[in-house]
Amino acid sequence: MSALSGMRVLISNDDGIHAPGIECLEKVASALTDDVWVVAPEADNSGAGHSLTLSQPVRVRQLSARRFAVSGTPTDSVLVGVLELMPDHRPDLVLSGINRGGNLGEDITYSGTVAAAMEGALLGIPSIALSQHSDGTQRTRWSTAERHAPALLEQLVSAGWPDNVFLNINFPNVAAEKVDGVAVTRQGRRKPGSKLDKRLDPRGRPYFWIDSARIEEPTLEGSDLSAVYAGRISITPLHLDLTHHETCVALRAALERAKERHGGRVT
Repeated sequence: MSALSGMRVLISNDDGIHAPGIECLEKVASALTDDVWVVAPEADNSGAGHSLTLSQPVRVRQLSARRFAVSGTPTDSVLVGVLELMPDHRPDLVLSGINRGGNLGEDITYSGTVAAAMEGALLGIPSIALSQHSDGTQRTRWSTAERHAPALLEQLVSAGWPDNVFLNINFPNVAAEKVDGVAVTRQGRRKPGSKLDKRLDPRGRPYFWIDSARIEEPTLEGSDLSAVYAGRISITPLHLDLTHHETCVALRAALERAKERHGGRVT
């Protein structure tokens, strides 16, 4: 029997309710449980991060019995799904994706896909973000994620993970049969950088397209980047606590030394 059998699963994403990746994820989840709900943004919200819609109303459009389009962000969608659409039986699992393109390294801070899983975790629900890496020059290999996601979800749900932790999965940009295993990884690093494409509208007023100019560093051992570029599926556990605890210790010691130098007075 499936580890997800009988579970209520909420699916969301940031590419929008009609994106091919969410259809792929719905197919995967529906093969594991018959209680699948989809609540996702009406339009593409890539790069929305963990943002809430606060300055305008959020509207919900029902597409079918368990499928809803939300006028806001991925975070809005998870909130609406959990608090409004299924308040009497909360989801047992939140799945976000499958994103078109990887969410690796610092991408997780911008990603609406990751944010939807983060919101699920904040609500106390086990949550997983899923992304299919691509190089942007060819068709996205949805079949890779579709083949490997079911067994992987079964294994992860059976194993479990702590509260305040959610999982970020990235499938490599290789054919399904070429995947070289699974790696539990750390968040990678990229050389920072963004670029602005400045243009003029028909009235001569400037506007900008923002694009990334970061350079990937796939050689960092044990990272999500190194795993995906080696053809492996990357699983990165992410923690909701962003505190850097070593710096807390160092700063307390430094402030205590400063206090002693000033005779016990805090300056």
